[in-house]
Amino acid sequence: MQARDYSIGEAARESGVKVPTIRYYEEIGLLPGIARGRSNRRFYDEADITRLAFIRHARELGFDVEAIRTLLTLQDDPDRSCESADAIARARLRDVEKRIASLELLRAELEKMVRECASGRVADCRVIETLTDRSHDHGRLVEP
Repeated sequence: MQARDYSIGEAARESGVKVPTIRYYEEIGLLPGIARGRSNRRFYDEADITRLAFIRHARELGFDVEAIRTLLTLQDDPDRSCESADAIARARLRDVEKRIASLELLRAELEKMVRECASGRVADCRVIETLTDRSHDHGRLVEP
């Protein structure tokens, strides 16, 4: 079976990565030099599509660009220890756990506001009162 070359639009459809994002990944070096035809059009192969899908999935999981760069380097050296990949995943897991804890605090605060709402006049509204209360400024919840 002959290897297939994909245009950037086809590569985007196959990998689930938008065209401008593919160009960005090329610019920052997450994709190796892409072959170009006589008309200077980019042509992607199956390995490029697989790499793009890998990057997309890693981004969906919240890995930053440098972590992805390291993971790609590790992927390119399959005989290497996966200790670095494990460390990267563990660090991301810690970040997610912190985010979940922050969201749980946010949920508790919102539940309290709703529970204490008198459903009467705005002047007596606990939601408005809580949002106006500046005593929360120093105990800020982490914003998304």
